[in-house]
Amino acid sequence: LASTMTMASAARGSCLLFRRIYQGGGGLLGDASALSKGTFSGSAAAASQTSRVLPVPLLSNTNADITGSRYFSSEPPGSTGSTPERKSLLRMHAVSLYQADYDDEKDDVKWEDKVPPEGKQTYLDPTDGRKAEEEEEATWWLYDGTQESRDALEAMRTKEAQKKRWIQNSRPPVRVSEIDERGRAYGRGTRKEAKARVWVQPGEGEIVVNRRDFISYFPRESDREHILGPFVASQTCGKFDVTAMVHGGGLTGQAGAIRLGLARALEKYNPDYRPPMKRHGFMTRDPRMVERKKVGKVKARKGPQWVRR
Repeated sequence: LASTMTMASAARGSCLLFRRIYQGGGGLLGDASALSKGTFSGSAAAASQTSRVLPVPLLSNTNADITGSRYFSSEPPGSTGSTPERKSLLRMHAVSLYQADYDDEKDDVKWEDKVPPEGKQTYLDPTDGRKAEEEEEATWWLYDGTQESRDALEAMRTKEAQKKRWIQNSRPPVRVSEIDERGRAYGRGTRKEAKARVWVQPGEGEIVVNRRDFISYFPRESDREHILGPFVASQTCGKFDVTAMVHGGGLTGQAGAIRLGLARALEKYNPDYRPPMKRHGFMTRDPRMVERKKVGKVKARKGPQWVRR
């Protein structure tokens, strides 16, 4: 029981010691003199005689005599017994961030965009920069700093760009199938004054023109053979049903319009049909038109009958 009371008294004396330090702003030296004069109780004196020194907080009074340190021992390692510097003390108080100085315009250097050297171009894409360097290495012998060499280099670059453009344009476009929700492919054809819209879909080879049978609409066999040319070229006879709506012109012009629309519809259905039809000329519109009558002529070129007397 006596030992328990002694420990409680020592703890109470330590608390009173730190409280006086914070309230009075004095150092440990002043408190030690107070202890020697008997101002504190015996428990406080017992606490001051302990061999272990507690960490000392940063004091508000900078002129006070400070003998403690942030080390648990009486003196920090390597010290000569002199008073330690203030920055080596342990900070125990809170620092307000709102009172700090954030104005760093004087300390930091402002950002400045680097201007590229004169005559040197900058590239956002590193690939473009590498291409330019390779071109410069390949044409270093042509450029000697004169205006004539600059013009020659510019002409060579223009020619190379034109070659690349020609190569790109010579490549055939990528063609894909274009089929609607009903499984049909659409093609539009014209010939003379006739205009035709044609739809093809897989079937048994039935052909309907303006809601009439194919044979009854074109009584001449030459017109029917003319229309069936794309099927023969693509080897798809009897595999597709055809629905055509045509107006304008005569039967020959309408047959030519239906043939062009049919060839285009087959190409939309399957682009592989295009090469054979292209070789036979079914993908090209016939530009021949009726020539107009001229003044003083009976027709476009026929003149009136000449009578001697």
